[in-house]
Amino acid sequence: MQINIRRALIADCSRIMELIHELADYEKAPEEVTVTLEHFQESGFGPNPVWWAFVAEVDGRVEGFALYYIRYSTWKGQRMYLEDILVTEQMRGKQLGKLLFDRLIVEAKEKHLKGMVWQVLEWNEPAINFYKKYNASFDGEWINCSIN
Repeated sequence: MQINIRRALIADCSRIMELIHELADYEKAPEEVTVTLEHFQESGFGPNPVWWAFVAEVDGRVEGFALYYIRYSTWKGQRMYLEDILVTEQMRGKQLGKLLFDRLIVEAKEKHLKGMVWQVLEWNEPAINFYKKYNASFDGEWINCSIN
């Protein structure tokens, strides 16, 4: 099995979108994905990209991705926000998630960011256990808010 972690290319966007739909299914919210492929591509590879990603290729096929953007904290400064990380179900347990997460940590250090933050659903025990291996802090104090 040949594993390659690399920066995402615009040509990867349709496959990443497939994986985003897989993630939405896993999170029991398939109807929540409303972004179009065109908007997704423009947002990552247009003149003003707002997201960046790494993909995990296995034998030439993208089997996982980690997508992030930079957020600003008035207390900490620029921080990496991990929007999504996913490895296909059949490839879980083969270290792809670890390789992607480790690459994100390197990226944050290279960009001199003041840490990385993300969210995890409280029922997603496999993900929580994964993050615990990195000594992640879990904050039960904040409530998520949004306007659609």
